[in-house]
Amino acid sequence: MSGHSKWANIQHRKGRQDAKRSNIWTKLIREIIVAARLGGGEADSNPRLRLALLKARAANVPKDTVNNAILKGSGKLEGVNYEEIRYEGYGVGGAALMIDCTTDNRTRTVADVRHILSKNGGNLGTDGSVSFMFKHTGYFLFAPGLKEDDVMEVALEAGADDVISDDDGSIEVLCDPAAFEDLHKAFEAKGWTPEVAEVTWKSDTETVLTGDEGARMQRLLDALEDLDDVQQVYTTAIIE
Repeated sequence: MSGHSKWANIQHRKGRQDAKRSNIWTKLIREIIVAARLGGGEADSNPRLRLALLKARAANVPKDTVNNAILKGSGKLEGVNYEEIRYEGYGVGGAALMIDCTTDNRTRTVADVRHILSKNGGNLGTDGSVSFMFKHTGYFLFAPGLKEDDVMEVALEAGADDVISDDDGSIEVLCDPAAFEDLHKAFEAKGWTPEVAEVTWKSDTETVLTGDEGARMQRLLDALEDLDDVQQVYTTAIIE
């Protein structure tokens, strides 16, 4: 199955993350705290915490920082009480947005999100206005170079739902969130390191944006992701 090229968008995102390492660490630490608070501080019995620790390791978050976050989340160290909020809305060209936040100040966060949206040609919607366009899924993206047949064989045997070969040679693998860890282990056993490995919300529809519209949408996404309170931004936008 062939799909739109995702590689340029992913490379841009990774480049920005490298340039904003402290911002990325802040988000990962908050995710660890929340995961530990909701499911306990033992990774073996807490899938969300295991995934958060996997991301922290990939981002080279210091081990002591990770351990302190677990202790704060599980109540063994004093820490900030974060709550999770999801905002839904629209960006440039009517592209749908879901914005997941972790915050200790709901008033500040909604004001910041609303300001960025209105400044960049977007607007907030109501709860449920766009979430129906997204599906909770495990997601892997491999750089160009692997053979689709090889990836497909390993992925389907480990429980994947779909393998997508993109126009630029990159390969996407989709799975049920419950199968994410089995797939990750199967890929590790083959020595394959995905550029992206996450449980995410993937849109069922695509809004292709080019030229000025694409540039404006990218500025909007970058501004949202620069907010410490914003954990993740999901969108139907495909910027070409």
